[in-house]
Amino acid sequence: MHDTGPLLIAIIGGIVLATLLGLLANRLRISPLVGYLIAGIIVGPTTPGFVADTSIVQELAEIGIILLMFGVGLHFSLKDLMQVKNIAIPGAIVQITVATLLGMGMSSLIGWPILTGLVFGLCLSTASTVVLLRALEDRNLIESRRGKIAVGWLIVEDLVMVLTLVLLPAIATMFSDSDNYNTIDVVKEVAKTIGLVILFIAIMIVIGRRTIPWLLAKSAATGSEELFTLTVLAIALGIALAAVQLFGASFALGAFFAGMVLTESDFSHRAAKNILPLKDAFAVLFFVSVGMLFKPQILLIHPIAVLSVIVIIILGKSLAAYLIVRLFGYSKRTALTISASLAQIGEFAYILAALGITLQIFPDEAHSLILAGSIISIVLNPFIFNLLEYYLSRTENIVDRMIDPIIEINQQIPEVENHAILIGYDRLGSMIAEKLIAHHVPFIVIEPSLTLVEKIRHDGLIAVFGNAIKPGILNFAHIKSAKWLIITSPNGYKSAEISQQAKTVNPDLEIYVRAFYEDEIEYIEEHGATKVVTGEEEIANHLLQFLNIDKQHETNNQYQVSQTMSIDMETSNTNNNLKVKIDIPVNANLAAGNGSPIE
Repeated sequence: MHDTGPLLIAIIGGIVLATLLGLLANRLRISPLVGYLIAGIIVGPTTPGFVADTSIVQELAEIGIILLMFGVGLHFSLKDLMQVKNIAIPGAIVQITVATLLGMGMSSLIGWPILTGLVFGLCLSTASTVVLLRALEDRNLIESRRGKIAVGWLIVEDLVMVLTLVLLPAIATMFSDSDNYNTIDVVKEVAKTIGLVILFIAIMIVIGRRTIPWLLAKSAATGSEELFTLTVLAIALGIALAAVQLFGASFALGAFFAGMVLTESDFSHRAAKNILPLKDAFAVLFFVSVGMLFKPQILLIHPIAVLSVIVIIILGKSLAAYLIVRLFGYSKRTALTISASLAQIGEFAYILAALGITLQIFPDEAHSLILAGSIISIVLNPFIFNLLEYYLSRTENIVDRMIDPIIEINQQIPEVENHAILIGYDRLGSMIAEKLIAHHVPFIVIEPSLTLVEKIRHDGLIAVFGNAIKPGILNFAHIKSAKWLIITSPNGYKSAEISQQAKTVNPDLEIYVRAFYEDEIEYIEEHGATKVVTGEEEIANHLLQFLNIDKQHETNNQYQVSQTMSIDMETSNTNNNLKVKIDIPVNANLAAGNGSPIE
């Protein structure tokens, strides 16, 4: 029998247990992050049973921090921040200040040093990006004005936390050796740290913006996905290490700027997609490592302190955010949404607390209070949003409720019959749309990106804003009178849910779905799809050959469709080629005007 080393046990034990508890949390409509933290508590030294090697898990967690911050940098959008800068920047700074002061006040009552109180307050001031985005996405608020303010607010919080991570080691050194430091020494130390960070950022902007895209282009030119993924990983880890070794910055800062620079590359979306599995895996180990440091006994030993933390997170900083947003002239609805969004703490609180422990300025008790506050606030956050929606539904009149972004944006969709509904307007979706236009087939696009919806409408086409899997979105596209439904999403299981919803409303609908894996086909077909096509070859050139329409006659710009449309779909995968030809009976009058897009 082979001996199983502690590294392997830590990785397998942590990931398996985190997966099981993450699935359970998701089933309960709670963020999976809670499941990961509880997994860490279970394998940690403070609970009975299996105990993973804490030092090894902490080492693995460093990689998780690097990839987590690299992902934050990849998704950082200065453009999005500038759209809401007038409210997001001052609002976030004031809210961080209020939460930090509340945390410092609580720490002084406990008897902690001022630096501990400062770090403790900062931990309470920052919300979880993961939890926020999920809450907004579940309510179709990402592209709304409220959603953009919330995301911009969090971007400012993230930037403040990144700056804190840079300055904290220098400040901690000064406090630990305060007898040998005077004011001049303090200023010199901070200036030196900031100077090195500025030098690092300048090098990243001047040199990194040129070399990183060039390196990615060379890697992509090899045609090897493995080499491309390794290149992205090497950039993230290499720059993070260089930031620490050469500039005295942190892994987090190095990875964050690596992601920011890479965002400007044409390969940024591909890089984000390829690095996502690694980021998720190591980020899970990071959350597990955080959970391992949690002492559940804190709930019994210091229940008042735990309750105080919850009050600061859910009431203190949320009330501050509400008042700030209202002072800037925004509606009660917007102010309450921002407040609910910020009523939790997450990733940066863990990173900052972990750094505090490393610098020996953060006691275990404070760390456990942060974790307790995080877990409880994340669990409560969906209920807070639900309570908010219930309150608004009871207090607002019908005019107020009509400002819901989905209703507001989609209320002018024209009536169409015997049309196609195209879900997704990525590269494949846009190619299909071109063929629909060329054959004068009326269609409606459903797309979750408001920016893309505005572009589609600007081009003279009909587009519905929203996620097709959400209840009611298909109705905006007049699903009852549609003839065909074409789903371009690569997620076969979500496509199956959409197919089932569509068939329930329109049993005669013909549904064509794209899938990547053979095991998805039967599942999708069981949920109502007419035909499922697998393979990675772009299907647009083949899928819409069914639009081999014989123009029978033209009267008053009306085109009569031939009684049969032939679909030829050819896809390929690593093992074989699949060719499908389907004859579809059609009986529809399709309106078009002089070859222009269907109105």
